[in-house]
Amino acid sequence: MRAFITLFILSSALLRAQSPGEALYKAYCAACHDSGFGGRAPMRAALGSMSANRIYASMNTGVMMSQAGLVPMPQRQLIAEFLSGKALSNAIERADKIAPSAFCAGAPGRPIAADPWSKPHWNGWGNGDENHRFQPGPMAKLAAGDVGKLKLKWAFAYPGDVMAYAQPTVVGGRIFVGSAGRRVYSLDAKSGCVYWAYQAEAFVRSAVVMENNTAYFGDGKGFVYGVNASTGVEIWKTRVETHSEARITGAVKFFNDRIFVPVSSFEEGAGANPMYECCTFRGSVVALDAKSGKMIWKTHTIDEESKPVKKNAAGTQLRGPSGGAVWASPTIDSKAKVLYASTGDNYSEPAAGMTDSIIAMDLDTGKVVWFRQMTTGDVWNLACGMGLKSLGVDEMNCPDKDSPDSDFGSSPVLVNLPGGKRALIAGQKSGAVYALDPDQRGKTIWQTKLGKGGKVGGVQWGPAADNEKAYVAISDAGVQFAPDEKAGMATTLDPKVGGGLFALRLTDGEKVWYTKPGECGDRRPCSPAQSNAVTAIPGVVFSGSLDGHFRAYSTKDGKLLWDFDTFREFRAINGVPARGGGIDGPGATVVDGIVYVNSGYAFTGGAPGNVLLAFSVDGK
Repeated sequence: MRAFITLFILSSALLRAQSPGEALYKAYCAACHDSGFGGRAPMRAALGSMSANRIYASMNTGVMMSQAGLVPMPQRQLIAEFLSGKALSNAIERADKIAPSAFCAGAPGRPIAADPWSKPHWNGWGNGDENHRFQPGPMAKLAAGDVGKLKLKWAFAYPGDVMAYAQPTVVGGRIFVGSAGRRVYSLDAKSGCVYWAYQAEAFVRSAVVMENNTAYFGDGKGFVYGVNASTGVEIWKTRVETHSEARITGAVKFFNDRIFVPVSSFEEGAGANPMYECCTFRGSVVALDAKSGKMIWKTHTIDEESKPVKKNAAGTQLRGPSGGAVWASPTIDSKAKVLYASTGDNYSEPAAGMTDSIIAMDLDTGKVVWFRQMTTGDVWNLACGMGLKSLGVDEMNCPDKDSPDSDFGSSPVLVNLPGGKRALIAGQKSGAVYALDPDQRGKTIWQTKLGKGGKVGGVQWGPAADNEKAYVAISDAGVQFAPDEKAGMATTLDPKVGGGLFALRLTDGEKVWYTKPGECGDRRPCSPAQSNAVTAIPGVVFSGSLDGHFRAYSTKDGKLLWDFDTFREFRAINGVPARGGGIDGPGATVVDGIVYVNSGYAFTGGAPGNVLLAFSVDGK
């Protein structure tokens, strides 16, 4: 909630302020949250569903801490109370305030099974070094013919949150999952009871990786943690990037006693402010010692540090190059002894060479072995808006050339092809899917255009792959602007635009089948966009949608096998109010006959929610 009053010409539809809190909200916050800020900020209605304490905490230590940097502390309280309609409570919302009835027997401190890997598991983002997002049959223990029988087993609520955006990891009969409220939970995989809850420095949206009885994850302030998986006690904490806008969004990777960390940021959002010296952040991958957290190497995706370039119309010094965020979990290639990282766009001019790219880095040294840039000259930040220019948004910090914002937001998938060949499958926000040859310095094997792409279009969070096909969901969400008497110019989702699921043959990228998206009907807010990461098991593909539906399809022909509408209230096992909403971000996790998925996503104009759902055939 940075002082965007200098950035925007407020809409004439805004009401006259009736209270100090309302006046402060309109001055500091309304331009983003009444408009949805191009799909990147939760709408005011979503904020209103939060408690005053949670909104206040979000401005101080949560997802909004950098945006609220210019708002004095007493004024933050007034804003929080105005939005929630209630006074700030003296009661502190803390992880240790979980209801006693929600804890498992013997928790915290009850040790994990001596050999957790002997049980079915899904570890980290892609369920393996190659990021296939495919769960083999013995681990899934869910037959394709039984998927239609899935029933809700239990629901767990993230207290006070409006987004459920961290993919659960399941190892040793336990779930490890982060939250927007800074907590990382360890839950029982069968019942959902709580073993422990750890409080991080900031929100945790990266998947947890479990190795050597240690849970590894990153947070929204650039910290990486090693936490005892049995007790939740911190072992070490390392800040890998001190830039004010830095964050860890992708899951770390564990390999050979090292932790490999992708580093991203939200500076492309801060760069919209014409008083902000846009931009200075450079994406990176960092290698840490898994036992101590000590940094071993750090490789930036942009070689040179930013330098003064020119001044904008307000006289603010602009800097560049910048950007190249690494949003997704790296992919490990043990054969070639490299990791593959996907990168985002540039935030400011001049454009750099390794943005919108797939980069291969030496595992031992971090040295760039090769890279393949798929979109050149892509320089974009939120000053360019998403159609907001028509609403009077100042675009001083927008680069001279209009660019597509064609990030790679998902991990490359390393697959085997016939004849001993291999390929990296990479989906881009442009709507294109590529197969690159990792043994020929990223040479293109094939590329297939599936969607029209755009700022919230194309492939968002990632495909899945088995031995024959890649399964790719398309977002292509339609963001539109409609006057609202209470919220000014509100961002809404087009209920008729977006979505679709494809199966591509790995050898040549040919389309094997296509399944059209669902329909919103009268539901609002709603979009058929399928931004959610795809998950596959033998015979089945799982895909969530911003319409709140969680669906299962046949890998053979794309036929719909099962559909569950999460857009409703649930009775949570931890006694916390729970509601499902749009499904976006992390995909489903399937382990030992249970399917886990998050519901609730207040970004992109989507419906807020705060629930982790577990499904099984018996529902018990």
